[in-house]
Amino acid sequence: MKTKKMCAILGNVSKFHELLPLTENRPLDTLPFDCKYRLIDFPLSSIANANINSIFMVFNDGETRSVFDHIGGGKEWNLDSLQNRYFVYFYQDFLKQKEQGLPYFDSVIDYLEKSESEYTVLTGSNMLCNIDLRAVLKSHRNQKKQMTVVYKRMKREEISLNDSIIDVNSEGNAASIQKFKESEKGEQFNLCMGIYIVQTKWLIEQLNIGQKNDHSPSIHIFLENKIAEESTAAYEYTGYLSNIHDVTSYYKANMDMLDSNKFNSLMYSKQKIYTKLKNEVPTYYSENSLVKNSQCATGCIIEGSLENSLISRRSIVKNGAIIKHSIVMSNAKIAENVVIEYAILDKNVTVEAGVKIIGTPEHPIVIEKNQVVSTDKWRK
Repeated sequence: MKTKKMCAILGNVSKFHELLPLTENRPLDTLPFDCKYRLIDFPLSSIANANINSIFMVFNDGETRSVFDHIGGGKEWNLDSLQNRYFVYFYQDFLKQKEQGLPYFDSVIDYLEKSESEYTVLTGSNMLCNIDLRAVLKSHRNQKKQMTVVYKRMKREEISLNDSIIDVNSEGNAASIQKFKESEKGEQFNLCMGIYIVQTKWLIEQLNIGQKNDHSPSIHIFLENKIAEESTAAYEYTGYLSNIHDVTSYYKANMDMLDSNKFNSLMYSKQKIYTKLKNEVPTYYSENSLVKNSQCATGCIIEGSLENSLISRRSIVKNGAIIKHSIVMSNAKIAENVVIEYAILDKNVTVEAGVKIIGTPEHPIVIEKNQVVSTDKWRK
């Protein structure tokens, strides 16, 4: 049964420059993942699994084409009925209104008031996880704090300098939050996942106060700053998490899906992951093909060899081609006797016969969308 217990604000408007060229013409949210998913599928699925029927999404201007193409009417996430709905707003409109001295949070406040929801969840797409928001809400209600922030214990090498870490006190509350620094001592830290649950009425009051006092127009930064001012509970997430902030972390997150334990932890928990449905023919494997520890989406034709690789929809791998430790996005055409190792091929890439594309595990080589590769490419 649907309720109006929670509404959601979804969006991370940060520019992930270290993911270029993969984010050249798309937001991080619509980056392909594990052959057939997009990163935005995971927060949208968590929202759908929590029976939340109203979402306010914030994106950067000029980055919504792939979002609309993927979400469409929102059928897969139950957003297409009369009772369910989603709204899209541009972050640059917040900035323009702030520059003009106008009340820049009014559109969010109007949404929150009309949602008639008691609680609001704020989340983004760069923290790849499958979180049970109903469990977070239950904890929030039990703790009786103004805010609940979600964190996970992560290794030093899995945290970027743009991330924030939380100091959790003995009572399980977020005592403080600060940007991660290389000089931090220790091997594990409480990574802030940018997921918050707050009382909607309180959030409306704070946004009204915030815009009068010239606070940041980023709601994520706005709430992060509130941790130091308000009583905030800390909720520890213990499931699979990948912090995607650069090409290497994006590559590693995809490769994680070839580990059955990590794949099952993310995809086959008690909560289902939804994505855009496409009815296509199964992948064809020729008699000469050789496939080892790899995944192929529908509509592919595999005549060559695959090892530890992910092949997206409608890709063609011709006879004699060898692909190892690589991500091949949709509609790729890999000709005869091509060798690809430690690489990420964006959508619609064609690799001509005999070409070698060789990266490294630490620095996989990226081939941009729509490229025709006719000469060898190496990264040492």
